[in-house]
Amino acid sequence: MPVSKDYSERLAQNLEKIVEHYGTPFHLYDEKGIRETGQQLIKAFSGVDFFREYFAVKALPNPTILKLMQDIGFGFDCSSIAELVMSRHIGARGEEIMFTSNNTSGNEFNVAEADGGCILNLDDISLLDKVPEVPELICFRYNPGERRTGNSIIGNPLEAKYGVAHDQLIDAYRKAKSLGVKRFGLHTMLASNELNHAYMVETARMLLDRVDWISNELDIKFDFINIGGGLGIPYRPEEKPLDIVSMGKEISELFKVFKNSHGYTPKLYLESGRYITGPHGVLVTTAINRKEIYRTYVGVDSCMSALMRPGMYGAYHHVSVLNKDGEDEVVDVVGSLCENNDKFAIQRPLPKIEDGDIICIHDTGAHGQAMGFNYNGKVRPKELLLREDGTVQLIRREETLDDLFATLDFDADNLSL
Repeated sequence: MPVSKDYSERLAQNLEKIVEHYGTPFHLYDEKGIRETGQQLIKAFSGVDFFREYFAVKALPNPTILKLMQDIGFGFDCSSIAELVMSRHIGARGEEIMFTSNNTSGNEFNVAEADGGCILNLDDISLLDKVPEVPELICFRYNPGERRTGNSIIGNPLEAKYGVAHDQLIDAYRKAKSLGVKRFGLHTMLASNELNHAYMVETARMLLDRVDWISNELDIKFDFINIGGGLGIPYRPEEKPLDIVSMGKEISELFKVFKNSHGYTPKLYLESGRYITGPHGVLVTTAINRKEIYRTYVGVDSCMSALMRPGMYGAYHHVSVLNKDGEDEVVDVVGSLCENNDKFAIQRPLPKIEDGDIICIHDTGAHGQAMGFNYNGKVRPKELLLREDGTVQLIRREETLDDLFATLDFDADNLSL
């Protein structure tokens, strides 16, 4: 979803006051926009008998944000112990959580099955033997191989480490059935930041076809299909947003056809992260340096440790300068990390920027703070939430050097060999 005009106006009116109080850099999220996008997603799939979004915790792992998701009615898609613990901390239990991990350890399965459990979405047939106690409900992640194409972010399915291969699928569910599993789900995740709704419709069609095939072979019914995440957002101003309304209608039609043929439909699950929160976040930073060599570089007080997507993927994030318009010069907007890919924008036309100007890097509400790191000993910034009532809440403090050095404080432990 594109950022609402209302949010942009409120941000422009109040940002100087927010900066004065909190200092930069910080990620700022918009509660109203997140709630509206969540409700629009639910409405888009109202034609399906049962729909549920499992918010991808990896996109924005903050308990305050997860409470918003829970309030909207979403479950949680987790891929690690930390994400499980955070989801349970805000009260999620059982089938409100889907654990979609890969290369999973025994300890992770122990945590997943403890404290109310969750839906286990297994990445490989071999993992059935490693689950401490096989539950009543099991899901498998499906990798269709050459039957589908991925995209530049998630890659070619044939080269992806994720999922059960097509020719293993029947054996996986047969084995699960033999171990006493009574309820079944089927999941896939083939694309990331996809703006073509037809791709997601075909993913739903593919999974319903696989459900038909497996059901006929093994005489089982499926509780649900999960078409994964990957719903994209328009990072560039000229890009058109994903047509979520058409996506919902076309997938609903597929479910109606399935119901006419089979007498029932599985539930439809989705695990979006970026789509829900991505457009409703901004990284706010201050210009602190200007360098004129072969190019003009504008240095800011944040760096790639707060937003690594441009450096990692060459991803575009729109940049604006508070209270300035126009395209007066072409610059690279850079951080201070000792890496040449520590650039938020490359050869970007922007207004003339001076030291002290407030710069907004847009669409950082997903995979921004979450992908942060501490190379060079850089600390990650604070997170703020612009509440619907107009207040601003600190929802994560910035890291300190004491945080970084905490792991160097330990009892001596020497092994003689």
